[in-house]
Amino acid sequence: MADGFATGGFANKAFSSRYRRQYTIDLVAHMAECDLNYERLMRLFPEVHSQDQRCISLLGESPQTSQSILVELTVIERSRYTTLIQLVQRPQLSWGRSPNMRIRMYHDAKSAEVVEYQHQNRFHGSYEVPNRRMRQRDEKAQLNQFLGEYLRYCLAVGGVMDVSLEPGG
Repeated sequence: MADGFATGGFANKAFSSRYRRQYTIDLVAHMAECDLNYERLMRLFPEVHSQDQRCISLLGESPQTSQSILVELTVIERSRYTTLIQLVQRPQLSWGRSPNMRIRMYHDAKSAEVVEYQHQNRFHGSYEVPNRRMRQRDEKAQLNQFLGEYLRYCLAVGGVMDVSLEPGG
């Protein structure tokens, strides 16, 4: 293509193909992050096998609504070895998107990974840049790192609410 899109914007195809191969997945680090995310989720939602929802109140209030900020963990599906959880922060931010993700927990492997983020799914281990969906080379790793940071924040400042909320409420 004349605009260089197929070669990543580089006119020199040899440099372009070498540049594409630079990123390799650090599988050990990625799996370690997923394993830690499983532990964090189990600390936040220990009754994941028997309860359908857990609400966590974060310290402070939303500046837009003066309501407390809630993180809802809702079980979407359960099977013998896995659980699919929806994580949503409420109220929605007026200046950007609040976290909204689905997390698959693998109980036999004690690991958890993001399988959907902001209604986008099917994340590959790595991407060539540029790509049609404009994803980063390490999009999957970044999403799981973000989940880890968010869960650490919830553990540090969050408090479990006894009140059950209506889904989507």
